[in-house]
Amino acid sequence: MPQIASNYKPPLFFRNGHLATIYSGIIRSVNGVVQKRERLILSDGDFLDLDWSEATQSTQKLVILLHGLEGDGQRPYITGSAKILNENGYDACAVNYRGCSGETNRLYRSYHSGATEDLIEVIDHILNTRNYSEIYLKGFSLGGNLLLKYLGEGNQIPKEMKGAVAVSVPCSLHNSCTQLLSPKNVLYAQRFKKNLLDKLRQKQQLFPERITNADIKKIKTLKDFDDIYTSRAHHFKDALDYYMQCSSLQFLPNIAVPSLIINAKDDSFLGPECYPFEEVDRNHNLYLETPNYGGHVGFWGKKNITYTEKRALDFFESL
Repeated sequence: MPQIASNYKPPLFFRNGHLATIYSGIIRSVNGVVQKRERLILSDGDFLDLDWSEATQSTQKLVILLHGLEGDGQRPYITGSAKILNENGYDACAVNYRGCSGETNRLYRSYHSGATEDLIEVIDHILNTRNYSEIYLKGFSLGGNLLLKYLGEGNQIPKEMKGAVAVSVPCSLHNSCTQLLSPKNVLYAQRFKKNLLDKLRQKQQLFPERITNADIKKIKTLKDFDDIYTSRAHHFKDALDYYMQCSSLQFLPNIAVPSLIINAKDDSFLGPECYPFEEVDRNHNLYLETPNYGGHVGFWGKKNITYTEKRALDFFESL
């Protein structure tokens, strides 16, 4: 489908992409969401923690929520999504990736932008243990890339999977990494790197022979982290090989489930290759909305409901 015109027009203060990003990531809070945690033991012996919140009435509709880099199931963009969905007849399952639920995961490997094998296990678990007739996916940033890759890489998509929304998606991981390493994003990159290194040092306690102090000292940028840890732990040649294999851009032509991508034009994390205009034009199952404003996972809205939270609900309801 062609690009969708956007009517998102925030107040003047939130027409600055950095302010929109910072408000959403650091200042915003969401109350009133009751989550119940379930631990899913994976086939390789590791675990994922799933944070469930239920609709106000019994329902057969579920949205699986996927957070971004170094996020978790309690981030406001996740709980805000869960809240509006719960209030409108959808259960929500917020997936905490390996090592993201407050406890170091058991294996040397962790999570990454293309780890669809874990998403498949979550979906299979839900289908085998719960009774949902409609399942939807909603992902943010890394989580958006993950769900688009899952939908387009040739997996057997269950009939219950009805639609997806991906917000602030780095469709080209290399292109996004280049943006994050630019001066305009230095504070974000430093914050991500600090969090990743803190987790890597925790993992070093479990695997001292595989993660050395010398390796950690070599990590000066996010790309270094992917060269030294992500690629080695997940069987890629190096960071560039990881970016090439896991970018969702190449899988968009094969997506057969209605999917909406919302990438703001003022998102400083995204470069030109992260706006898949040509791919969307050639696939009638894809929809692309590129508001002028919103920042990265920002999209401020009235009554503490972001534009993308309302937009995702409307999209799911339209299917």
